[in-house]
Amino acid sequence: MRYILLLRGINVGGKNKVSMSDLKALLIELGFEDVDSYINSGNLFFSSGENYESCISKIKHLLETNFDFSIPFTLINKDDYLKEKENLPEWWYQDIARRDVLFFSCDLNSSKVIDFIDKSTFHNEIVHIGINAVFWGKYDESEYMKTTYHKKLIKQDFYKQVTIRNGNTFEKIAEILEREDKWTI
Repeated sequence: MRYILLLRGINVGGKNKVSMSDLKALLIELGFEDVDSYINSGNLFFSSGENYESCISKIKHLLETNFDFSIPFTLINKDDYLKEKENLPEWWYQDIARRDVLFFSCDLNSSKVIDFIDKSTFHNEIVHIGINAVFWGKYDESEYMKTTYHKKLIKQDFYKQVTIRNGNTFEKIAEILEREDKWTI
């Protein structure tokens, strides 16, 4: 099975530094195969014959024993990631100012995020709830400071347990995964 591992809050503003080459080597030591990464912000790919729960357990142990700071993470198999992309609403592909994807970490109860969204009033923004993430669009950059995303989301307890990627990074990861399919044909 091919997996995408998304780490939260690393290599941002000089804090929580994690070398992607070191992390790839550690994943290989765990027995994961075809390990690769995309940019320096914790987007990794690997293959494993082990089940999802076993992979999560190994990754948790690896992160806890090799880093002196907490690293929430999301693990999604390739098929589910590409399914998320297939099921996106039309607005995701329209010309909007900002697109973000909030992936649920492995330890997060996603119902907390969904409950927050259900109870929220939005300002010049639109939201789609997927299986592994919330897709959040902002229509106007000049109105960003007024959005629920900016004013309320970051104050939620669960916020430190989501890993966020911008829309372009989400799309690039999907493109890498789709390109891998073409290589194996």
